[in-house]
Amino acid sequence: MAASVDEVLEGIENLVSLPAACVRINEMVENPRCSADDMGRVINQDPALAARLLRVANSPLYGVAGKIDTVSRAVTLLGTRQVQTLALATSAVRAFDGIPNELVSMESFWEHSIYSALAARTLAMECLKSKRESVFVAGLLHDIGQLVLYYRLPELSAQALVAVMEGPGELEAQEAERELMGFDHAQVGGELVRRWGLPLNLQECVAFHHDPAHAAQHPVEVAIVHIANSIAALAELNSLDVHEAPRIQPVAWELTGLHVDIIESVVGGIQGQISDVRSVLMGDR
Repeated sequence: MAASVDEVLEGIENLVSLPAACVRINEMVENPRCSADDMGRVINQDPALAARLLRVANSPLYGVAGKIDTVSRAVTLLGTRQVQTLALATSAVRAFDGIPNELVSMESFWEHSIYSALAARTLAMECLKSKRESVFVAGLLHDIGQLVLYYRLPELSAQALVAVMEGPGELEAQEAERELMGFDHAQVGGELVRRWGLPLNLQECVAFHHDPAHAAQHPVEVAIVHIANSIAALAELNSLDVHEAPRIQPVAWELTGLHVDIIESVVGGIQGQISDVRSVLMGDR
């Protein structure tokens, strides 16, 4: 059994880190004195980040194709919070390029993550008045703890995967991880995004996406990501049978005020978006 989450993450920030501009953006969003031009100047110091951000801002996600030609204009039109979200989304996918693993293809990992992000964004449009875009990033990041475990604890991670595949049908990955390691990928991911200095709502969405009832500050957003994770699995399988996806806890429906009937429309919607969004987020990797 691994000793602790801290030991698993020891030194990981040297391999998995956000660009300096992204870190600075996180700080600027909380500073009311920072203007769109200020944020634009910081982002433009990282040309690759600026280019990715503009590409996403002009993507079908926002419906303003060709209208945003500068980073400052992106900040003005979309707002500082959405630009922060875009910077995180485009940077997070690349942060893990340096972590090798033999347990999962990065293509399949990010496909599930993007499906989850799209599902979370769609669900948020139904039940959140604010922070709708932040749940997109939460969906994108929810499983990043898996990549850390695959890298740091490959043998135990492989045993957990085998236990899920060969064990009773109701055994899920996080349960197998807890039995073998004493913690799970959600805890590891939650601690990593805390160390990255990301907002508390993102920390909770990652840490509790399998246990929304335990979210203290942002339970609705966590419940959205919890449901989105299962909807993403159905979209990948091209199925509407909820028994083929991770269990959706009843409390998640209660917290969001949504109903299981929404699954069919969300699956169809995100299947129609995945190609464009995957190309935008991963096209220059």
